[in-house]
Amino acid sequence: MATAHPLTDYQAKSGRLEPVWTLEIQTVDDDVDRILDAVVVVYPLMYGRYERSASVSAVGRETARPPAGSTTATHAEDFRPGSIETYPMVEVKISIERDPEVLGKVMDAVLAVHHYEEPAIFVREDWVSRSAYDPTSDNPNRWWNNGRGLPDRIEP
Repeated sequence: MATAHPLTDYQAKSGRLEPVWTLEIQTVDDDVDRILDAVVVVYPLMYGRYERSASVSAVGRETARPPAGSTTATHAEDFRPGSIETYPMVEVKISIERDPEVLGKVMDAVLAVHHYEEPAIFVREDWVSRSAYDPTSDNPNRWWNNGRGLPDRIEP
């Protein structure tokens, strides 16, 4: 008989935890919206009451050494087999329910619009917080009470 995970029944005054799969998708910054738009067609990416929820890292770097016969060798005119290539990239992090059917639809959506033929996508089992939601809370740290409000929006 399988034993329940110790976090299954976790409950605190502040909320609970929910099992999810986290997908970390490496891509170029310009493709983030295209990937998220494709995913929400098959899964809403809900976080609490918010849809299309994701986090995107700052621009970093990805590096690889493509061999002769790779897609890079086939399509890049200035390619030298065995040379190290480094490109800018970001990581898009989303969470979905732990359902293999949902995972399949999300993976298919990402792979259909991703710019690489073999994108780096990592899938982890995680637990995500779900707060005891109260949009009228008088907690002085909430953005509507702290005098600072929301941070400035970033334009896409």
